Amino acid sequence: MNPQPSGTDSSPVVDVAVIGGGAAGLSAALVLGRARRRVVVIDAGRPRNAPAAHMQGFLSRDGMPPGELLARGRAEIAAYGGHLVADTVTSVRQHVDASSPLFEVTTRSGRVVDARRVLVTTGLRDEVPDVPGVHERWGRDLLHCPYCHGYEVRDQPLGVLGGREGSVEHALLIRQWSDDVVLFTNGVELDADERERLVASAVGIVDEPVTRLVVEDDRLVGVELGGGRMVPRTAVFVRPGFVPNDTLLTDLGCAVHDTGWVAVDPTGRTSVPGVWAAGNATNPRAQVITAAGEGSAAAIAINNDLVDEDAQLAVDRYRRGLPA
Repeated sequence: MNPQPSGTDSSPVVDVAVIGGGAAGLSAALVLGRARRRVVVIDAGRPRNAPAAHMQGFLSRDGMPPGELLARGRAEIAAYGGHLVADTVTSVRQHVDASSPLFEVTTRSGRVVDARRVLVTTGLRDEVPDVPGVHERWGRDLLHCPYCHGYEVRDQPLGVLGGREGSVEHALLIRQWSDDVVLFTNGVELDADERERLVASAVGIVDEPVTRLVVEDDRLVGVELGGGRMVPRTAVFVRPGFVPNDTLLTDLGCAVHDTGWVAVDPTGRTSVPGVWAAGNATNPRAQVITAAGEGSAAAIAINNDLVDEDAQLAVDRYRRGLPA
C-alpha cells in the first residue's frame, strides 16, 4: 500500500480526488477506500438538504437527519484511510504532459492535490420563486419532493405554488398524498385541458397572484393572495428550477446534452478521460439513496480503470527489467 495523502502541498499523488462530500461522494470514497485506493474527499460543507430535518426513502435510514448520515459516512471513510478536507475546489486542471490521466486539484485555501482520477459530486442548486417566505421556509414546510416529504404531510391541506413549467403535473402528483390540494397558478394562465385534468382530479385552482407565505409561531399557516385573502395551508410544494454545480466539469471540457447537463455513461464516466461525475451534478432527480448508488457505481468503474492502467504500467516496468 502506498501512504495516504498527508494533506499538504507536498502530498504524493492520490488515486482519486472526490470533489463533494454528499451521499454520492462519500459512497464512492467508501468503496474506493475498501479497494485500498488512496482517496481524498474535498467538501465545502454546504449540502443541498441541510434545511431538512430528516431524509426519507433510504432503506434502513428512513427518517435519519441528513447531517447524521454524512457524519457516519465520514467516520467510515476515515476508518479505511480516506482523507477528508473541508475546503472548496476552485479549479481542476489536466496535466497535458502526462502519459496517462493526471489532474491538479486546487482549493480556495491554496491546497493543491494531484490525482490520477477525479470524481465530481458537487450537486445542484434550487431556483425557487421570489415570493416572501419561500426561502425562509425552504425544506421545512415549503417543500419540493413529494417522495421525500409527502408522507409526513399526508391528509393535510396542501398547496402547490405554480407559475413554472410542470406545475400542473406537480399538483396532480401531490394529490396522491392528500384529498385537499390547491394549485396556486400565481397569475399564469392554464389552458382548458390543464383545467379539466385538475378539476376532474379534485385539485383546487386559485388564479390570483401570490403575495407571500403566511407564517405564525414558526409554522406555515397559509398563502396570501394579491387581494389580501389568505388560503389556509399547512404545507406548500413547489417545483424548483434545477441548476447543476458543474463548472468544474464544463471547464475541463466535458460534453453536455442538449439539455445543458453534463453527459455521463451509466457508470458516471464523462467524455474527458479520467473524469467521472455522480449524483445531482448530472442527475437532477437523484434522491439521497440514488446518489449513493451512483457514487458506488462510479467508484467501481474508476477502480477498474485504475486496475487496467496499473497492469499496463506493470508490463512496461517488466519489459524494462524494473522491479514491480
